[in-house]
Order: sequence, then structure tokens, then C-alpha cells
Amino acid sequence: MTPICPGPDAMDIINCWLGDQINGWIYGYLLIFLLVAAGIYFTARTKFVQFRYFTVGVKTILEPSPDKDQVSPFQALMISTASRVGIGNIVGVTTAIISGGPGAVFWMWLIATLGAGSAFVESTLAQVYKVKDGPGFRGGPAYYIQRALKQRWLGIVFAISLIACYAYGFNALQANNIAGAIDTYVGDPEATINLLGMQVPSGLFVHIIIGLVLAGLTAWTILNGQKMITWVTSVLVPVMAVLYLLLGLAVILMNIGALPGAFAQIFEGAFNLQAGFGGLLGGAIMWGIKRGLYSNEAGMGSAPNAAASAHTSHPAKQGFVQMLSVFIDTMLICTTSAFIILCAGVPITADTKAMPLVQASIASTFGDVGVFILTIAIFLFAFSSIIGNYYYTESNMFFIRGKSTSLRIFRTTVVLAVFVGAIEGYDLAWNLADFLMAIMTLVNIVAIALLGGIAAKVLADFTAQRKAGKDPIFVAPAIGLMNTDLWKNADPDIDGDGHPDY
Repeated sequence: MTPICPGPDAMDIINCWLGDQINGWIYGYLLIFLLVAAGIYFTARTKFVQFRYFTVGVKTILEPSPDKDQVSPFQALMISTASRVGIGNIVGVTTAIISGGPGAVFWMWLIATLGAGSAFVESTLAQVYKVKDGPGFRGGPAYYIQRALKQRWLGIVFAISLIACYAYGFNALQANNIAGAIDTYVGDPEATINLLGMQVPSGLFVHIIIGLVLAGLTAWTILNGQKMITWVTSVLVPVMAVLYLLLGLAVILMNIGALPGAFAQIFEGAFNLQAGFGGLLGGAIMWGIKRGLYSNEAGMGSAPNAAASAHTSHPAKQGFVQMLSVFIDTMLICTTSAFIILCAGVPITADTKAMPLVQASIASTFGDVGVFILTIAIFLFAFSSIIGNYYYTESNMFFIRGKSTSLRIFRTTVVLAVFVGAIEGYDLAWNLADFLMAIMTLVNIVAIALLGGIAAKVLADFTAQRKAGKDPIFVAPAIGLMNTDLWKNADPDIDGDGHPDY
């Protein structure tokens, strides 16, 4: 009998089992069912909240924080968008198209539309069960799992999975992809240069330089604390998003004749169940779900860590804001990447790799100048994701160890992961990160499915106050909720420390 994963190389066998067998089954069957089911359930339970309250979310973004030491709704949106909008929006989308065909884009759209309902629920719960952290707040799935479900052990499982996935797996991958994007500027990567008396391949030398620069910027940002992370993401995210959208729009307009054909490829491929190698459900669906989840993170339990940090008068408001992040990620950034590939019309073969395909698609329209602009966008995307990812992990470190946790050692390991990620290949890291992401998602989906009724009550409270002509202010006991740290009454400064508590 032929082994499922043959080969003499142990690493290849591990990659095969983890990537093709375990992750293939989880993403190809289990998560597809759970994500779609959760999205449909929460969309129905909240009466299509992602459509009804879209404009309210836009208005909420503009609400300032009454305290300069607290995170505003806009800043929380930028932190979550920084993590969502990364290399996955370029490389991940391109990989999905290469492996699952253009139809994967349709399934990314669908997952985002349904996932916005899940994003509302998880972010609203994060607000309800957030805790004080000095003048600010922290929270997320680990916190609402412990407080509402009374299962601290499960919260710890979630927290460990998130820390390993984001601090090390995803951050190393972001760094690796930045370094890979620079390879196009290296003449002969095997040519050697003298480095401290050693002959080092020029390709490796460039990766070392990129790793040092990225590690230095990461250290400077995260060592200066959450205020610096908040400020950097608030500046970088809008700049990188606009830059990339303008580049993509220019490619589409220069190839406008190919746009109808691109739409046709997406919708025809979406229902070709034999496309790719996705098994029973088809490659387009599997890759659309898999890379859609990696990109927009709806239901994964990552964004609630940022949502909990925001100051807002009602938990539902931050739920509305985080719905917008899903749409920004998928409907704007991911769609732009897809149409760059499909409109440029660069041939895709069995040997096509994601990053070179994106670069070739840009170059076919704008030449080397376009590739240079893309490289800048990739750097901004990846760096903002690195610091956004770190923001998530810090709250979960506090959950496991409390405020006694030594962040200096942890931050040092995060910086080292960024440096190592820039100089090493990471096939195994991709597969391991996908596996850890699946664990996180499974834990969080179960938790929000059990707690979805609370989010629905919070939404009903917001709706009732708004219909009464009020600017909604949440009081947890008013809906029978007695197990929160905050939201005890309408007084914005219950503990008298001079900082608003809700």
C-alpha cells in the first residue's frame, strides 16, 4: 500500500501530513461547515445586522474618545484592520486563485458577507466582558470564555493558540514575504559578497538586512507600548490602503476591457466543483474559505482583542465598527488583488508562484515603477500586520499570567521571530500557522455560538434606545447581565479614577 505522504525527507512528510491531510480536512470540511453555519446563524439572529447598521458603524468610527489615554473606535478599527490587511490580502488571494481558480474569489466574498455577522457578535462580546487595564481596557475571547462560560482552561487554550499563531507564526510569515518581495531587485541571489570575512550569498545578505530593519522597527514600536502601536496603525493603515487601492484601480482601468471576463471567470468558477483539488466541495470553495478566513479573520477570535480596547458608550457600537473591518479587508483590498491578477491576464501554470504572479501582473501594466510601488505597499501591509498581531498577543499574555508577566522577554522573542522569518523559508510555518488558526477558530466559534444570545440582547438594547431618540448607553443589569466587570450603571467613571469606565 502506497503511503499517503511518501518520501525520505522527514520535513516533507511532516508538511504533507500537517498541510495536506490534517489542515486539508479541517479547512476542507469542518471549518467550511462551521463558518458558514455560524455566519448564517448570526446573520439571521441579528436580523442582518451587517446591512442594517452599516451606516451606523461608519458614523461610530468618527466618535472621539473622551480621554486621550483611551483607544477611540477609529483607533481600534485601525488596529484590527492592520492585522487583517496584510500579505494575505495579496499573496493569500493570489494563492487561492492559482490553487482553486478564479471562483475562489466568490467564496471569499460570501464568507466575508456572512462573517460580518460573526464579527459583530464576537466584538460585541469582547466589549461586554472587557476589563480595566490602567486608564484603558483589554479583553477578547479568552476573557469572555472565562467570565461568561466559566471555563478558564479553554480560555487558556485559546490564548496560547493565538500567541503562538500571531506572535511567531504569522509575524515570521509577514517578514518572510517582505523579504521575498525584495528578491526581484537582487541580481544573482547566489553571487557571494564578503560579510565579516565570510562569503554570503547576495540573496541571503539582502534578507538579513531586511530582517534587521524589520526587527528594529518592530522593537521600536512595541517597546514603546500600546500608545505607539495605536498611533502607528492609525497612520499606516489608511496610507497603505489608499496606496494599494489606487494602484489596483489603475491596473483595472488600464485593462478595463478584461473586467467583464474577470467577473465571468469568478462566477463560472465558483460553482465548478471539480476545480482544483478540494475534494468533495471543490478547490474554489476550499481555497476561498481558507484564504478568506486567513485574510478577514471573521469568527477567528483575533479582532475582538482590539475591539475590547476601544472606549465606547455601548458594546454594539464597536461590533458595528468591526463589521466594517471585514468589508474593508475583503470587499476592497482582497477584491483589488483579485482583479489585478484577472485583468492583467498573466498566464497561470502549474509552476506559478503567488508573489511573482502579482509582480508580473503589475509589471505588465506599469513596468518596474509599478513593481516598486507594490513593494512599498507590501512592506507597509506586512509591518502594520506585525505590530497589529503583537497587540493581540499582549492582552492574551496578561490573561494567562496577569500583570506580573515580564513583557520584555516576550517582546524580545517576537522581535527575534520577525528577524528569523525574514531569512528562513517557512513552508512548515504556513502549515503550522494554519493549524493554530484552526484551533483558535474552533474554540471561538463554539464560544460565540453559546454566547450569541447575549450579543443579540445587547443589539436589541441598542435598537430600543436608538428608537427612543437616545444616544445609547449600555447598562448591563438592564438586560439581566450581572457577570461583567464594567457596565454596572450609566456613570462613565464608576471607580472615580478620572477615566471613563465604559
